[in-house]
Amino acid sequence: MNSTDLAFIPALEQARLIRTKVISPLELTQVYLDRIEQLDSSLNSFFTVMAEQAITEAKAKTEQLAASNIEPSSLPAFFGVPIAIKDFAPVAGVPCTYGIHLLKKRVATEDAGLVTRIRQAGFTILGKTATSEIGTSPYTESKGFPSTRNPWNLTYTPGGSSGGSAAAVASGLCAVAQGGDADGSVRIPAACCGLVGIKASRGRISSAPLGEKLGGFGVEGTLGRTVADAAALLDVMSGYVLGDPYWLPAPSVSFLEATTQTSTGLRIGFATAMSPIGAAHPICTQAVVDTVQLLEELGHSVEQVELNFSELIDPLKIIWQATVDVGVPRFFLGKLNRFLLKRARSRPSGAYPQAMMKLHTIARRIVSDLSKIDVLVLPVVMHPTLRVGEWAKLTAAKELENIIQWITPCPPFNVTGQPAIAIPSGFTPNGLPLGVQLVGRPGDETTIIALAAQIETARPWSQNRPMLAA
Repeated sequence: MNSTDLAFIPALEQARLIRTKVISPLELTQVYLDRIEQLDSSLNSFFTVMAEQAITEAKAKTEQLAASNIEPSSLPAFFGVPIAIKDFAPVAGVPCTYGIHLLKKRVATEDAGLVTRIRQAGFTILGKTATSEIGTSPYTESKGFPSTRNPWNLTYTPGGSSGGSAAAVASGLCAVAQGGDADGSVRIPAACCGLVGIKASRGRISSAPLGEKLGGFGVEGTLGRTVADAAALLDVMSGYVLGDPYWLPAPSVSFLEATTQTSTGLRIGFATAMSPIGAAHPICTQAVVDTVQLLEELGHSVEQVELNFSELIDPLKIIWQATVDVGVPRFFLGKLNRFLLKRARSRPSGAYPQAMMKLHTIARRIVSDLSKIDVLVLPVVMHPTLRVGEWAKLTAAKELENIIQWITPCPPFNVTGQPAIAIPSGFTPNGLPLGVQLVGRPGDETTIIALAAQIETARPWSQNRPMLAA
Protein backbone atom coordinates (compact mmCIF):
# COMPACT_ATOMS: atom_id res chain seq x y z
CA MET A 1 0.00 0.00 0.00
CA ASN A 2 1.47 3.36 -1.00
CA SER A 3 1.46 6.34 1.36
CA THR A 4 -1.43 8.11 -0.42
CA ASP A 5 -3.69 5.07 -0.17
CA LEU A 6 -2.69 4.65 3.48
CA ALA A 7 -3.60 8.28 4.19
CA PHE A 8 -7.09 7.78 2.76
CA ILE A 9 -8.13 4.51 4.35
CA PRO A 10 -10.66 4.89 7.19
CA ALA A 11 -9.43 5.55 10.71
CA LEU A 12 -11.04 2.34 11.92
CA GLU A 13 -9.06 0.36 9.35
CA GLN A 14 -5.87 2.22 10.29
CA ALA A 15 -6.44 1.20 13.90
CA ARG A 16 -6.82 -2.44 12.83
CA LEU A 17 -3.62 -2.31 10.77
CA ILE A 18 -1.75 -0.93 13.77
CA ARG A 19 -3.10 -3.57 16.17
CA THR A 20 -2.15 -6.34 13.72
CA LYS A 21 1.29 -4.72 13.29
CA VAL A 22 0.95 -4.24 9.54
CA ILE A 23 1.94 -0.60 10.09
CA SER A 24 3.30 1.20 13.14
CA PRO A 25 1.99 4.37 14.80
CA LEU A 26 5.25 6.07 13.83
CA GLU A 27 4.94 5.12 10.16
CA LEU A 28 1.36 6.37 9.97
CA THR A 29 2.12 9.61 11.80
CA GLN A 30 5.06 10.26 9.50
CA VAL A 31 2.85 9.71 6.43
CA TYR A 32 0.52 12.46 7.59
CA LEU A 33 3.26 14.87 8.68
CA ASP A 34 4.90 14.45 5.27
CA ARG A 35 1.60 15.17 3.52
CA ILE A 36 1.01 18.23 5.71
CA GLU A 37 4.46 19.52 4.77
CA GLN A 38 3.80 18.90 1.07
CA LEU A 39 0.22 20.09 0.75
CA ASP A 40 -0.79 22.42 3.56
CA SER A 41 0.99 25.46 2.18
CA SER A 42 -1.73 25.40 -0.51
CA LEU A 43 -4.61 24.57 1.83
CA ASN A 44 -3.79 26.42 5.09
CA SER A 45 -5.84 23.86 7.01
CA PHE A 46 -3.63 23.93 10.14
CA PHE A 47 -2.91 26.88 12.42
CA THR A 48 -0.43 24.79 14.44
CA VAL A 49 1.30 21.56 13.42
CA MET A 50 2.47 19.61 16.48
CA ALA A 51 5.11 17.65 14.57
CA GLU A 52 7.63 17.20 17.38
CA GLN A 53 5.01 16.18 19.95
CA ALA A 54 3.30 13.84 17.46
CA ILE A 55 6.55 12.08 16.52
CA THR A 56 7.57 11.67 20.16
CA GLU A 57 4.19 10.19 21.04
CA ALA A 58 4.12 7.94 17.96
CA LYS A 59 7.58 6.57 18.77
CA ALA A 60 6.47 5.73 22.31
CA LYS A 61 3.35 3.98 21.01
CA THR A 62 5.39 2.04 18.46
CA GLU A 63 7.72 0.84 21.21
CA GLN A 64 4.76 -0.04 23.41
CA LEU A 65 3.21 -2.10 20.61
CA ALA A 66 6.49 -3.94 20.08
CA ALA A 67 6.74 -5.01 23.73
CA SER A 68 6.36 -8.77 24.10
CA ASN A 69 3.88 -8.51 26.97
CA ILE A 70 1.38 -6.30 25.12
CA GLU A 71 -1.86 -7.87 23.91
CA PRO A 72 -2.92 -5.71 20.89
CA SER A 73 -6.61 -6.36 21.53
CA SER A 74 -6.29 -4.64 24.92
CA LEU A 75 -5.15 -1.35 23.40
CA PRO A 76 -7.48 1.65 23.10
CA ALA A 77 -9.73 1.62 20.03
CA PHE A 78 -7.72 4.20 18.06
CA PHE A 79 -4.25 3.43 19.38
CA GLY A 80 -1.71 5.25 17.20
CA VAL A 81 -4.20 6.80 14.76
CA PRO A 82 -3.50 10.51 14.04
CA ILE A 83 -6.24 13.11 14.44
CA ALA A 84 -6.63 16.89 14.15
CA ILE A 85 -8.33 19.21 16.67
CA LYS A 86 -10.13 22.44 15.78
CA ASP A 87 -8.44 25.50 17.26
CA PHE A 88 -11.38 26.10 19.59
CA ALA A 89 -10.63 23.13 21.83
CA PRO A 90 -7.67 23.74 24.17
CA VAL A 91 -4.74 21.32 23.95
CA ALA A 92 -2.27 21.73 26.81
CA GLY A 93 0.99 23.38 25.79
CA VAL A 94 -0.30 24.46 22.36
CA PRO A 95 -1.64 27.86 21.23
CA CYS A 96 -5.44 28.17 21.18
CA THR A 97 -6.49 31.17 19.11
CA TYR A 98 -10.22 30.86 18.38
CA GLY A 99 -9.24 32.32 15.02
CA ILE A 100 -8.11 35.62 16.60
CA HIS A 101 -4.64 36.61 15.41
CA LEU A 102 -3.98 38.55 18.65
CA LEU A 103 -4.04 35.19 20.47
CA LYS A 104 -1.47 33.39 18.29
CA LYS A 105 0.93 33.09 21.21
CA ARG A 106 -1.60 32.30 23.93
CA VAL A 107 -0.81 28.76 25.07
CA ALA A 108 -3.48 26.55 26.66
CA THR A 109 -2.65 25.28 30.14
CA GLU A 110 -4.95 22.23 30.11
CA ASP A 111 -6.76 19.93 27.71
CA ALA A 112 -10.43 20.33 26.99
CA GLY A 113 -12.49 17.43 28.29
CA LEU A 114 -13.08 16.10 24.79
CA VAL A 115 -9.31 16.23 24.10
CA THR A 116 -8.76 14.11 27.21
CA ARG A 117 -11.22 11.54 25.84
CA ILE A 118 -9.51 11.62 22.44
CA ARG A 119 -6.14 10.95 24.07
CA GLN A 120 -7.62 8.14 26.16
CA ALA A 121 -8.88 6.51 22.96
CA GLY A 122 -5.28 6.28 21.76
CA PHE A 123 -5.27 9.01 19.13
CA THR A 124 -2.10 10.97 18.31
CA ILE A 125 -2.82 14.68 17.83
CA LEU A 126 -1.21 16.14 14.69
CA GLY A 127 -2.15 19.75 15.33
CA LYS A 128 -4.78 22.47 15.64
CA THR A 129 -6.87 23.25 12.58
CA ALA A 130 -7.89 26.60 11.18
CA THR A 131 -11.19 28.22 12.10
CA SER A 132 -13.00 31.41 11.28
CA GLU A 133 -12.56 34.29 13.71
CA ILE A 134 -14.56 33.47 16.88
CA GLY A 135 -16.42 30.97 14.69
CA THR A 136 -18.86 33.58 13.42
CA SER A 137 -18.52 33.08 9.66
CA PRO A 138 -19.24 29.98 7.54
CA TYR A 139 -15.92 30.33 5.70
CA THR A 140 -12.43 30.13 7.17
CA GLU A 141 -10.86 33.50 6.37
CA SER A 142 -9.72 34.93 9.67
CA LYS A 143 -7.96 38.28 9.80
CA GLY A 144 -4.22 37.76 10.28
CA PHE A 145 -4.26 34.16 8.99
CA PRO A 146 -4.07 32.87 5.41
CA SER A 147 -7.46 31.83 4.05
CA THR A 148 -8.18 28.11 4.22
CA ARG A 149 -8.99 26.57 0.86
CA ASN A 150 -11.07 23.71 -0.45
CA PRO A 151 -8.93 20.77 -1.67
CA TRP A 152 -11.43 20.07 -4.47
CA ASN A 153 -10.76 23.53 -5.93
CA LEU A 154 -8.39 25.95 -4.23
CA THR A 155 -10.34 29.01 -5.35
CA TYR A 156 -13.29 27.92 -3.17
CA THR A 157 -13.85 27.86 0.58
CA PRO A 158 -14.01 24.62 2.58
CA GLY A 159 -16.71 26.29 4.68
CA GLY A 160 -16.47 27.23 8.32
CA SER A 161 -16.01 27.57 11.07
CA SER A 162 -14.50 24.06 11.16
CA GLY A 163 -13.08 24.62 7.69
CA GLY A 164 -9.54 23.63 8.62
CA SER A 165 -10.65 20.29 10.01
CA ALA A 166 -12.73 19.54 6.90
CA ALA A 167 -9.97 20.56 4.47
CA ALA A 168 -7.47 18.39 6.35
CA VAL A 169 -9.67 15.28 6.29
CA ALA A 170 -10.74 15.76 2.67
CA SER A 171 -7.14 16.14 1.47
CA GLY A 172 -5.81 13.17 3.42
CA LEU A 173 -3.87 15.13 6.03
CA CYS A 174 -5.66 13.13 8.75
CA ALA A 175 -8.33 10.44 8.70
CA VAL A 176 -10.74 12.10 11.14
CA ALA A 177 -11.00 15.45 12.90
CA GLN A 178 -12.91 17.13 15.70
CA GLY A 179 -15.03 20.18 15.02
CA GLY A 180 -17.62 22.40 16.67
CA ASP A 181 -21.06 23.44 15.43
CA ALA A 182 -22.89 26.53 16.66
CA ASP A 183 -24.72 27.47 13.44
CA GLY A 184 -23.67 24.72 11.05
CA SER A 185 -19.92 24.87 11.62
CA VAL A 186 -19.44 21.09 11.22
CA ARG A 187 -22.20 20.40 8.69
CA ILE A 188 -21.29 23.22 6.30
CA PRO A 189 -17.58 22.26 5.96
CA ALA A 190 -18.61 18.60 5.59
CA ALA A 191 -20.92 19.51 2.71
CA CYS A 192 -18.35 21.80 1.09
CA CYS A 193 -15.61 19.13 1.25
CA GLY A 194 -17.53 15.91 0.53
CA LEU A 195 -17.37 14.50 4.07
CA VAL A 196 -19.58 13.12 6.81
CA GLY A 197 -20.10 15.66 9.59
CA ILE A 198 -22.05 14.90 12.78
CA LYS A 199 -23.47 17.66 14.96
CA ALA A 200 -24.14 15.98 18.27
CA SER A 201 -27.25 16.51 20.37
CA ARG A 202 -27.08 19.13 23.08
CA GLY A 203 -25.67 17.41 26.15
CA ARG A 204 -24.04 14.55 24.26
CA ILE A 205 -20.47 15.87 24.47
CA SER A 206 -19.17 17.79 27.46
CA SER A 207 -17.81 21.30 26.98
CA ALA A 208 -15.66 20.98 30.13
CA PRO A 209 -13.70 22.72 31.47
CA LEU A 210 -14.80 25.88 29.65
CA GLY A 211 -18.53 25.55 30.20
CA GLU A 212 -21.48 25.74 27.85
CA LYS A 213 -21.46 27.63 24.55
CA LEU A 214 -24.19 30.04 23.47
CA GLY A 215 -26.76 28.80 25.92
CA GLY A 216 -26.27 25.27 24.67
CA PHE A 217 -26.58 26.17 20.98
CA GLY A 218 -22.90 25.49 20.35
CA VAL A 219 -22.03 21.78 20.42
CA GLU A 220 -19.14 19.58 19.38
CA GLY A 221 -19.01 17.33 16.35
CA THR A 222 -16.97 14.97 14.23
CA LEU A 223 -15.70 14.88 10.64
CA GLY A 224 -14.70 11.80 8.67
CA ARG A 225 -14.82 10.29 5.21
CA THR A 226 -17.16 7.48 6.29
CA VAL A 227 -20.20 7.32 8.53
CA ALA A 228 -18.50 4.65 10.66
CA ASP A 229 -15.42 6.80 11.31
CA ALA A 230 -17.50 9.85 12.25
CA ALA A 231 -19.76 7.70 14.46
CA ALA A 232 -16.85 5.97 16.21
CA LEU A 233 -15.24 9.35 16.98
CA LEU A 234 -18.59 10.49 18.40
CA ASP A 235 -18.50 7.45 20.71
CA VAL A 236 -15.05 8.53 21.88
CA MET A 237 -16.02 12.15 22.55
CA SER A 238 -19.39 11.53 24.21
CA GLY A 239 -20.09 11.47 27.91
CA TYR A 240 -20.92 13.51 30.98
CA VAL A 241 -18.30 15.39 32.99
CA LEU A 242 -19.13 16.37 36.57
CA GLY A 243 -20.85 19.75 36.61
CA ASP A 244 -22.04 19.82 32.97
CA PRO A 245 -25.21 21.94 32.62
CA TYR A 246 -26.69 19.52 30.05
CA TRP A 247 -26.31 15.77 29.69
CA LEU A 248 -27.92 12.81 27.98
CA PRO A 249 -28.03 9.11 28.86
CA ALA A 250 -25.74 6.89 26.83
CA PRO A 251 -27.41 5.33 23.78
CA SER A 252 -28.59 1.72 23.98
CA VAL A 253 -25.98 0.75 21.38
CA SER A 254 -22.76 2.50 20.43
CA PHE A 255 -22.92 4.93 17.54
CA LEU A 256 -20.48 2.74 15.65
CA GLU A 257 -22.76 -0.27 16.16
CA ALA A 258 -25.66 1.83 14.86
CA THR A 259 -23.95 1.92 11.45
CA THR A 260 -24.56 -1.84 11.15
CA GLN A 261 -28.26 -1.64 11.95
CA THR A 262 -30.83 -1.80 9.16
CA SER A 263 -33.35 1.01 9.18
CA THR A 264 -36.82 0.12 7.93
CA GLY A 265 -40.09 1.96 7.60
CA LEU A 266 -38.95 5.34 8.89
CA ARG A 267 -41.15 8.38 8.41
CA ILE A 268 -39.01 10.81 6.43
CA GLY A 269 -39.89 14.46 6.07
CA PHE A 270 -38.10 16.71 3.61
CA ALA A 271 -38.04 20.34 2.55
CA THR A 272 -36.20 22.30 -0.11
CA ALA A 273 -37.66 25.69 0.79
CA MET A 274 -38.10 27.49 4.09
CA SER A 275 -39.57 30.83 5.07
CA PRO A 276 -38.54 33.59 4.96
CA ILE A 277 -35.63 32.72 2.62
CA GLY A 278 -37.53 30.76 -0.02
CA ALA A 279 -36.33 27.89 -2.18
CA ALA A 280 -32.82 26.47 -2.25
CA HIS A 281 -30.70 26.66 -5.40
CA PRO A 282 -31.84 24.02 -7.94
CA ILE A 283 -28.61 22.04 -7.46
CA CYS A 284 -29.16 21.84 -3.68
CA THR A 285 -32.84 21.08 -4.20
CA GLN A 286 -32.01 18.20 -6.54
CA ALA A 287 -29.59 16.71 -3.98
CA VAL A 288 -32.45 16.51 -1.46
CA VAL A 289 -34.87 15.11 -4.03
CA ASP A 290 -32.39 12.42 -5.09
CA THR A 291 -31.80 11.46 -1.46
CA VAL A 292 -35.48 11.12 -0.55
CA GLN A 293 -36.14 9.14 -3.75
CA LEU A 294 -33.44 6.69 -2.65
CA LEU A 295 -34.94 6.52 0.83
CA GLU A 296 -38.34 5.72 -0.66
CA GLU A 297 -36.74 2.94 -2.73
CA LEU A 298 -35.20 1.61 0.48
CA GLY A 299 -38.64 1.21 2.03
CA HIS A 300 -39.12 4.41 3.99
CA SER A 301 -42.21 6.63 3.74
CA VAL A 302 -41.55 10.15 2.50
CA GLU A 303 -43.53 13.36 2.83
CA GLN A 304 -42.80 17.00 2.11
CA VAL A 305 -43.07 19.36 5.07
CA GLU A 306 -43.34 23.12 5.38
CA LEU A 307 -40.76 24.98 7.47
CA ASN A 308 -41.00 28.53 8.70
CA PHE A 309 -37.96 29.89 10.53
CA SER A 310 -38.93 33.58 10.29
CA GLU A 311 -39.20 34.08 14.06
CA LEU A 312 -35.69 32.71 14.66
CA ILE A 313 -33.69 35.29 12.76
CA ASP A 314 -33.87 38.38 14.99
CA PRO A 315 -33.23 36.65 18.34
CA LEU A 316 -30.48 34.54 16.76
CA LYS A 317 -28.78 37.73 15.58
CA ILE A 318 -28.76 39.00 19.17
CA ILE A 319 -27.16 35.77 20.45
CA TRP A 320 -24.68 35.75 17.56
CA GLN A 321 -23.63 39.33 18.26
CA ALA A 322 -23.14 38.66 21.96
CA THR A 323 -20.62 35.87 21.24
CA VAL A 324 -18.20 38.38 19.74
CA ASP A 325 -17.71 40.27 23.00
CA VAL A 326 -14.76 38.13 24.20
CA GLY A 327 -12.58 40.88 25.63
CA VAL A 328 -10.49 41.45 22.48
CA PRO A 329 -10.06 45.11 21.42
CA ARG A 330 -12.39 45.90 18.53
CA PHE A 331 -9.64 46.98 16.14
CA PHE A 332 -8.02 43.52 16.32
CA LEU A 333 -11.13 41.92 14.83
CA GLY A 334 -12.20 41.52 11.23
CA LYS A 335 -14.87 43.66 9.60
CA LEU A 336 -17.83 41.37 10.30
CA ASN A 337 -16.97 40.87 13.96
CA ARG A 338 -16.33 44.59 14.51
CA PHE A 339 -19.82 45.20 13.15
CA LEU A 340 -21.35 42.50 15.35
CA LEU A 341 -19.53 43.76 18.44
CA LYS A 342 -20.70 47.32 17.88
CA ARG A 343 -24.30 46.15 17.58
CA ALA A 344 -24.00 43.92 20.64
CA ARG A 345 -22.74 46.79 22.79
CA SER A 346 -25.50 49.11 21.58
CA ARG A 347 -28.25 46.82 22.89
CA PRO A 348 -29.71 46.96 26.41
CA SER A 349 -28.40 44.40 28.88
CA GLY A 350 -31.70 42.53 28.91
CA ALA A 351 -31.67 41.82 25.17
CA TYR A 352 -29.63 38.62 25.45
CA PRO A 353 -31.76 36.75 28.05
CA GLN A 354 -34.95 37.90 26.32
CA ALA A 355 -33.67 36.56 23.00
CA MET A 356 -32.70 33.30 24.65
CA MET A 357 -36.14 32.84 26.20
CA LYS A 358 -37.79 33.56 22.86
CA LEU A 359 -35.58 31.00 21.10
CA HIS A 360 -36.42 28.36 23.71
CA THR A 361 -40.12 28.96 23.05
CA ILE A 362 -39.61 28.72 19.29
CA ALA A 363 -37.55 25.55 19.74
CA ARG A 364 -40.48 23.86 21.47
CA ARG A 365 -42.71 24.73 18.53
CA ILE A 366 -40.24 23.39 15.96
CA VAL A 367 -39.78 20.10 17.81
CA SER A 368 -43.54 19.77 18.23
CA ASP A 369 -44.21 20.50 14.55
CA LEU A 370 -41.72 17.78 13.54
CA SER A 371 -42.86 15.21 16.11
CA LYS A 372 -44.69 13.05 13.55
CA ILE A 373 -41.55 12.29 11.55
CA ASP A 374 -38.44 10.31 12.47
CA VAL A 375 -35.92 12.10 10.25
CA LEU A 376 -35.93 15.40 8.38
CA VAL A 377 -33.90 15.70 5.13
CA LEU A 378 -32.73 19.21 4.20
CA PRO A 379 -30.05 20.98 2.21
CA VAL A 380 -27.06 21.92 4.33
CA VAL A 381 -26.79 25.31 2.63
CA MET A 382 -29.11 27.13 0.26
CA HIS A 383 -26.66 27.39 -2.64
CA PRO A 384 -23.33 25.77 -3.57
CA THR A 385 -19.93 26.59 -2.13
CA LEU A 386 -18.54 30.14 -2.20
CA ARG A 387 -15.28 31.32 -3.71
CA VAL A 388 -12.64 32.41 -1.21
CA GLY A 389 -13.21 36.11 -0.49
CA GLU A 390 -16.47 36.19 -2.47
CA TRP A 391 -18.18 38.47 0.05
CA ALA A 392 -15.08 40.30 1.30
CA LYS A 393 -15.93 43.60 -0.38
CA LEU A 394 -19.50 43.74 0.86
CA THR A 395 -20.52 45.92 3.78
CA ALA A 396 -20.65 43.98 7.04
CA ALA A 397 -24.45 44.35 7.14
CA LYS A 398 -24.81 42.88 3.67
CA GLU A 399 -22.32 40.10 4.45
CA LEU A 400 -24.38 39.15 7.52
CA GLU A 401 -27.55 39.11 5.45
CA ASN A 402 -25.90 36.83 2.86
CA ILE A 403 -24.60 34.49 5.57
CA ILE A 404 -28.06 34.13 7.11
CA GLN A 405 -29.58 33.31 3.74
CA TRP A 406 -26.86 30.76 2.87
CA ILE A 407 -26.85 28.81 6.15
CA THR A 408 -30.58 28.97 6.93
CA PRO A 409 -31.09 25.15 7.15
CA CYS A 410 -28.50 24.76 9.94
CA PRO A 411 -29.04 27.13 12.94
CA PRO A 412 -32.61 26.04 13.79
CA PHE A 413 -31.31 22.68 14.99
CA ASN A 414 -28.66 24.29 17.16
CA VAL A 415 -31.54 26.13 18.78
CA THR A 416 -33.60 22.94 19.28
CA GLY A 417 -30.56 20.88 20.27
CA GLN A 418 -31.45 18.10 17.81
CA PRO A 419 -28.70 15.97 16.28
CA ALA A 420 -27.90 16.27 12.57
CA ILE A 421 -25.53 14.58 10.16
CA ALA A 422 -24.30 15.99 6.86
CA ILE A 423 -23.51 13.41 4.19
CA PRO A 424 -22.13 13.71 0.65
CA SER A 425 -24.73 13.76 -2.13
CA GLY A 426 -22.69 14.11 -5.30
CA PHE A 427 -20.99 17.00 -7.05
CA THR A 428 -21.89 20.25 -8.77
CA PRO A 429 -21.29 20.55 -12.54
CA ASN A 430 -17.93 22.24 -11.78
CA GLY A 431 -16.76 19.36 -9.59
CA LEU A 432 -17.41 20.71 -6.07
CA PRO A 433 -19.02 18.44 -3.45
CA LEU A 434 -22.66 18.70 -2.44
CA GLY A 435 -24.21 17.56 0.81
CA VAL A 436 -27.56 17.03 2.47
CA GLN A 437 -28.33 16.78 6.16
CA LEU A 438 -30.42 14.34 8.13
CA VAL A 439 -31.95 15.83 11.30
CA GLY A 440 -33.04 13.44 14.05
CA ARG A 441 -35.36 13.56 17.00
CA PRO A 442 -33.92 15.15 20.19
CA GLY A 443 -31.17 12.94 21.57
CA ASP A 444 -31.50 10.39 18.76
CA GLU A 445 -28.21 10.28 16.87
CA THR A 446 -28.60 6.51 16.50
CA THR A 447 -31.41 6.69 13.93
CA ILE A 448 -29.77 9.26 11.67
CA ILE A 449 -26.40 7.50 11.85
CA ALA A 450 -28.01 4.19 10.89
CA LEU A 451 -29.89 5.88 8.04
CA ALA A 452 -26.76 7.68 6.81
CA ALA A 453 -24.91 4.35 6.76
CA GLN A 454 -27.76 2.83 4.75
CA ILE A 455 -27.47 5.64 2.19
CA GLU A 456 -23.68 5.23 2.13
CA THR A 457 -24.02 1.52 1.35
CA ALA A 458 -26.42 2.25 -1.51
CA ARG A 459 -24.35 5.13 -2.93
CA PRO A 460 -20.75 4.96 -1.63
CA TRP A 461 -18.69 8.13 -1.60
CA SER A 462 -15.46 7.50 0.34
CA GLN A 463 -13.59 6.42 -2.77
CA ASN A 464 -13.67 10.00 -4.06
CA ARG A 465 -10.45 11.99 -3.62
CA PRO A 466 -9.55 15.55 -4.62
CA MET A 467 -7.04 15.68 -7.44
CA LEU A 468 -4.70 17.81 -5.30
CA ALA A 469 -4.62 15.20 -2.55
CA ALA A 470 -3.98 12.22 -4.82
